Amino acid sequence: MLAKFKRLFVIKTRFEAFLIIYALALGATARGSAYLNEYPGFGGKLLLLATTGAVFLGGAKILDAIRLEKELAAIKAEAVQD
Repeated sequence: MLAKFKRLFVIKTRFEAFLIIYALALGATARGSAYLNEYPGFGGKLLLLATTGAVFLGGAKILDAIRLEKELAAIKAEAVQD
């Protein structure tokens, strides 16, 4: 039962990863627009760029991790066959 519950929090496919990255981007842009209202001018724009940049970095890391997990699974499957 616990294993089924844990599986809900594991990203298996690129589609799931893109959904999570989209959700992160929505939150980041909402936070960035709040920064623009709170800190008008150059400081708010920098904070907006920081929040959206963090999503780019996090999204790239998520996608790389999925690719790496697939490659490791293929290597393990190949090792079991030998």
